Amino acid sequence: MSTPRRNTKPSSPGRNGTVDRRQVKKKKESTLDPRLFVKKAKPSGQAGFRTEKSFQDIKLDERLLANILSKGYQTLTTIQDQSILPLLDGRDMMAISKTGSGKTAAFLIPIIEHALKDPRNYTALVVTPTRELALQIEEEFKSLTAGLHLYSATFIGGTNINSDYKQLERKLQVIVGTPGRLLDLSDRKLLKLNQVNTLVLDEFDRMLDMGFVNDVKKLVNLIGRREQTLLFSATLEPGQKQLISSLLHNPIEVIVENAGGTNENIEQQTVKVPEGAEKIDMLVSMLKSPDMEKVILFTETKRLADRLAKKLNQAGITAGQIHGDKSQNFRVKMIDEFKKGNIRVLVATDVAARGIDVADVTHVINYQLPMTMDAYIHRIGRTGRAGKVGHAITFVN
Repeated sequence: MSTPRRNTKPSSPGRNGTVDRRQVKKKKESTLDPRLFVKKAKPSGQAGFRTEKSFQDIKLDERLLANILSKGYQTLTTIQDQSILPLLDGRDMMAISKTGSGKTAAFLIPIIEHALKDPRNYTALVVTPTRELALQIEEEFKSLTAGLHLYSATFIGGTNINSDYKQLERKLQVIVGTPGRLLDLSDRKLLKLNQVNTLVLDEFDRMLDMGFVNDVKKLVNLIGRREQTLLFSATLEPGQKQLISSLLHNPIEVIVENAGGTNENIEQQTVKVPEGAEKIDMLVSMLKSPDMEKVILFTETKRLADRLAKKLNQAGITAGQIHGDKSQNFRVKMIDEFKKGNIRVLVATDVAARGIDVADVTHVINYQLPMTMDAYIHRIGRTGRAGKVGHAITFVN
């Protein structure tokens, strides 16, 4: 057997005759203008976020209404007010609203109503780009359906697929998952996608980008004819309009005012890193402020996330990290520790920008600039949720 020939062409020599590794792999850098990350908060509290309409004004199953009220939901948010009734009527929908504005309940409440009317013959499939978002949606579904004898399961990568088999033995009214695992289960003839009545693409702008779009098309083809298709997100990519049109039939479009922009309740600022200064030292000093009670720190790379978490712990600041190289059990544990307050700083890559719904995140810090404005919007949307004031700080070299 012939031995493959190695590429013996040397890399270009740098100074002193050594190989300049920057020429081997050029680091991608953000081209965003740092001025975009500076904005004074205009705290509106619940104004513009919640309406005056009560959930009791909608004709809902009494048991579902009781669960909604027991969660402390009294009045509808704007996105819920504009979405729930058309969805109860069975309309297709594209809905755009800020992060933290109540989108998950906006599509789950009509889904639950449909499921209660015909539980044996109803299945909704909710597809998400991240595992964290999938788990969050199922958690919300379970709290809304306590005692209603409706069943759900989440199928995501990073978990033992054998445990999925058992969950698929029972009738599920709601299936939540990431595209890869859903297709895997379908290929194994375990998940019957042609029985899906309602398809939801949550964070659909990400679902329809280059990373996921082929998998989404496969899922859509396997589902075939369906009664309802719902697309929800905080941002809209103009280049996706043709694809969106192919997914929806006679849809209602709900675009909450300023949906594609940043949350008005977030105070946004940049911090300049002086030449010769150590950014990590500036970060540690910043995090010693008692105002920074619960912080998500974003990086662009997994390696840096690990390194920063280690350095923060060494500096006496409790920190954990989540990114794509961590097991699902580890990621769930870190988020749980963060929710409980056992760690004060959660260091994350953009895997966490969509899907982490943790109450009272006081600050989001961008240790590295995001690559796109949409990424920035989703990152800082982890704070200033549900009408509360949040803070976003971006380091600028």
